[in-house]
Amino acid sequence: MTIDKNEVLRIAKLAKLKLTEREIEIYRKDMNEILDYMEKLNELDTTNIEPLSYPVERETAFREDKVNESIPRSEALKNAPDTDGEFFKVPKVIKNK
Repeated sequence: MTIDKNEVLRIAKLAKLKLTEREIEIYRKDMNEILDYMEKLNELDTTNIEPLSYPVERETAFREDKVNESIPRSEALKNAPDTDGEFFKVPKVIKNK
């Protein structure tokens, strides 16, 4: 399968793109190169290859949950621009109806 100018224009229309003649030629060439590469991949024998959900086998990246001490409230609030001594004070962003 090859991509011609009309196919690039059809895709551009679907994507609501306006392309110059130069861009049409660039995209046509790039798309054809991608399709050529996919054809090379199709030549590979994958009969004994299991499908993967991830390209690299790995263990879970999650760490073990550990309870740690948190910083004191006064330390957390010390660099805040405005507090009431117990909480951060921020401008109201939700309006009442």
